[in-house]
Amino acid sequence: MTGMSDEELLLAAEFPAVTREQWQDLVAGVLRKAGRGDLAGPDAERKLATRLGDGLVTRPLYTAEDGGAEAAYPGYPGFAPFVRGGRARGTAVTGWDVRPWHNDPDPARANEAALTDLENGATSLWLAVGAAGLPVSGMEKALAGVHLDLAPVVLDAGPETGPAARELLRLLADRGVAPGDALGHLGADPLAVVARTGDATGLAAASAEAAELAELCHRAYPKLTAVGVDALPYHEAGGSAAQELGCSLATAVAYLHDLTEAGLPLDAAARQLEFRYAATADQFLTIAKFRAARRLWARVAEVCGVAPHARAQRQHAVTSPVMMTRRDPWVNMLRTTVACLAAGTGGADAVTVLPFDHELGLPDAFSRRIARNTSTVLMAESHLARVIDPAGGSWYVEELTADLAEAGWAFFQELMGAGGQAEALASGLVGERLAATWRERSARLATRREPVTGVSEFPSLVEREVRRAAAPEPLSGGLPRVRRDEAFEVLRARSDAHLAATGAKPRVLLAALGTPAAHTARATFAANLFQAAGIEPVHEPESVDKDSAGAALRAAGTEVACLCSSDAMYAERAAGVAAALKGAGARRVFLAGRPGEHGDSWERAGVDDYVFVGCDAVAVLSSVLDLMGVA
Repeated sequence: MTGMSDEELLLAAEFPAVTREQWQDLVAGVLRKAGRGDLAGPDAERKLATRLGDGLVTRPLYTAEDGGAEAAYPGYPGFAPFVRGGRARGTAVTGWDVRPWHNDPDPARANEAALTDLENGATSLWLAVGAAGLPVSGMEKALAGVHLDLAPVVLDAGPETGPAARELLRLLADRGVAPGDALGHLGADPLAVVARTGDATGLAAASAEAAELAELCHRAYPKLTAVGVDALPYHEAGGSAAQELGCSLATAVAYLHDLTEAGLPLDAAARQLEFRYAATADQFLTIAKFRAARRLWARVAEVCGVAPHARAQRQHAVTSPVMMTRRDPWVNMLRTTVACLAAGTGGADAVTVLPFDHELGLPDAFSRRIARNTSTVLMAESHLARVIDPAGGSWYVEELTADLAEAGWAFFQELMGAGGQAEALASGLVGERLAATWRERSARLATRREPVTGVSEFPSLVEREVRRAAAPEPLSGGLPRVRRDEAFEVLRARSDAHLAATGAKPRVLLAALGTPAAHTARATFAANLFQAAGIEPVHEPESVDKDSAGAALRAAGTEVACLCSSDAMYAERAAGVAAALKGAGARRVFLAGRPGEHGDSWERAGVDDYVFVGCDAVAVLSSVLDLMGVA
């Protein structure tokens, strides 16, 4: 190898240089073959772009020539603007803080679960206290055996933050923990309570109490922080990533004002804040969100006059409750794994992986272990935490971070222009903006443009039901809590009720035409579609014609059928089979595919509607259940 130049040592030197234009020409050729238009150059590249929320667009190819990363210089880990992490060494030394969620109201069970978590990889505890979790009076028993100078306790007590915080401080004193060794976070977040409950009558008192706790922590407990900035209420109400960022910034500005007005030094006030964001299975958007959040807060802190060393944002990531499903909940393990990976890659300081059965009630020991081990596998076996800013330098991630930061800043400015977070909540501005975002997303979910595995795609009607003990009801009355599966869950619940009342699920006949080669693709599509509403597809016999279709419909015990085959077979047989089905008593006949040039003749013969990729699945399936009399 001696004497070889640097260029000759590069692997890429063995390949001929290519231009973006050459790549675009290849893309155009593929698109033409796929029947997606006769495009060329940049137009062909734009055809492959993907539109995200908040007006963001991701392109199919990013290179150093795009200039996105240069336009938003990310700096170095541990230095302003903190895009690459709030600490210079990132999580490379100890990994991120593994922080399980505990909301069991029974102190004995909560204690057993907490100790098991801490003995098997957890490094802190996130404790729900009050009406939505453990009673304040049960904290002592729930934390028995927990070394409070080693395992930080993070409180989420809502309206009962004051009593819960005082109880935790009492426990620290009673157990002889020196104030300088006390760890944890008291979780005072008055605006999150307002967002959750819709009740702002106690906001002034709660804000004053938060300031008192922050002043106490600053004065006597240097490793304990008091004030949380929880963006989950906005995420769980259907907000976008940019809206989550904007709400968190506006909230943090309000708290910074309150704390400094109460007499806390500016830098000390900034250090009292801990930010909480949702991590979703959209890994790159999640990575960008955590990086953008640090950039934005660093800028806000700079403008407010916070010293450079106090501008780094402390982040707590929580795997998104919105993405969790009640049907086929085992798939949630995949979702939370990707979300955890994204949060860790994005530089979160602490990560909570919600158990896969989170939406079904209190988790069992198995689901807690899986949630805990998700972080363990990523850090101890995949060594994800050993790399500082793993996504840094990716032209795609850097530009997505910059674009998301810009969108989040725009929403932050809108909120501040409305008077700040409290005023924007009171006026309904926040609720209206989040609701509009959720309506747009709901349309994508309904048409399965955003598929939900196990729910709207690949549902199973024979899955084993997972039962869990009921969990305490969370705070409510303010912003709604939405779930990606909610529209399809309503349909499945109707099917379940029908099964309970009649002993059978509602059914649809898949009237397949021709050979399996002709009908398998669309029969599979139709079966998948109808099962999303709990409607059992009957595919017997394997193929029908106009002479056997009526008997197949009667044998299936249904009045709804769906023709399934190729376009060529439809042209030959669809009209005759549709007429036979109608003659046998079918009240609704679907055809899997689009009408095309033969639509008029098919409809005259008896085809009532069409199902195809991109159709409004929720509307179609709801109408079928209505027709069947399924309440």
